[in-house]
Amino acid sequence: MKITEVNSEREKNDAFQIRQEVFVDEQGVSMEEEMDEYDDHAIHFVGYIDQRPVLASRLRFVDEYGKLERICVVKDERGNHYGNQIIGEMEETIKKHGYFKAKLNAQKYAEEFYKKLGYQTISDEFLDAGIPHITMVKDLSI
Repeated sequence: MKITEVNSEREKNDAFQIRQEVFVDEQGVSMEEEMDEYDDHAIHFVGYIDQRPVLASRLRFVDEYGKLERICVVKDERGNHYGNQIIGEMEETIKKHGYFKAKLNAQKYAEEFYKKLGYQTISDEFLDAGIPHITMVKDLSI
């Protein structure tokens, strides 16, 4: 797995294609909700296996947090611990930018996955794009 911070139009298109496949096609999120005004200013990541794009995410800085968003892996590559790798890359990028707190809105079913990575739930369940979510945070200074 090669994970890279997006720095070309091709890589950005690869990341957007994965997001469309996972969130729009699989989960039924509308394209208008998935692709939003934050995409133009966010840091995007894409992961490749043998030149095939298989995971994507984006990172924004909001208040004192690095906010992890749009984390997704294509269906046939789930269960290979690629999510752990992309989270690690994103956390390192947060620290490189001088932030030491991470935040994300996780789909409720993924709460245990993020807890294993050190995230703590700080909200009640809420709906985002019709999908149950919870907000989680992690102190990266430890």
